[in-house]
Amino acid sequence: MTDWLTVAPGDAPLIIAFPHTGTDIPAAIEARMADPWRARKDADWWIDRLYAFATELGATTVRTAISRSVIDMNRDPSGQSLYPGMTTTGLCPTETFDGEPLYKPGQEPDAAEIEARRAEFFDPYHAALTAQIARLSADGPVVLYDAHSIRSHVPRLFDGELPQFNIGDNGGVTCDPALTAAVEAACIASGDSHVVNGRFKGGWTTRHYGRPETGTHAIQMELACRGYIDEPAVMDASTWPTPFDAARAAPITRTLRAVLTAARDFAISQRA
Repeated sequence: MTDWLTVAPGDAPLIIAFPHTGTDIPAAIEARMADPWRARKDADWWIDRLYAFATELGATTVRTAISRSVIDMNRDPSGQSLYPGMTTTGLCPTETFDGEPLYKPGQEPDAAEIEARRAEFFDPYHAALTAQIARLSADGPVVLYDAHSIRSHVPRLFDGELPQFNIGDNGGVTCDPALTAAVEAACIASGDSHVVNGRFKGGWTTRHYGRPETGTHAIQMELACRGYIDEPAVMDASTWPTPFDAARAAPITRTLRAVLTAARDFAISQRA
């Protein structure tokens, strides 16, 4: 592996992908950006720490340390929008979720640079995912769980407050309905709000790898950040991100353990 890509292989038929927890930005790219804090604001903060228990369940984890502002591992590399007609960001974003420019004027990446970043970062990340799916699929069906989070309020992307648990299977296409039902049941048991295929139906990872007919069941979980960290009313470099606190995150961690256990047990049941 590289210094920015970490794969921790497990034996259970469950893979957890972390495409947006990274904050690393190569110095030459960061020098062209308008604000280092702004370039990291939209990370899926602390999600890898929130799911640290996953290895106890035998799960494999694949994580990139590269910031999504450099290249988004969960976007269609062709540049096609995952949500036509809705505001979203591209493979190499040029603005934040709030519409703020990421780069100094005239410093945005051109097509050649985007392709170079894809070859350097995007392709190896997905090669690692593909390799782990192949390794575990040799013994039967597997579940790929794409782990995400986002601020509870991002008016440019969605109206109002986001539900706590946002489950996506692209309208029932990327996994067996029984897997979605099992994940949803664990969320319902928490008593917190949830939605299936709401604003977030699953990104490129879920849609690309989800082939239930051949035994790869992919599902995305987008968490509202308020479930595990405090979201300040005013977000700036002095207030965001708020620190990760395991005690603060304990309730949602219990639910997520139930979610991943259900996902793992579903895959095991498909191997019987």
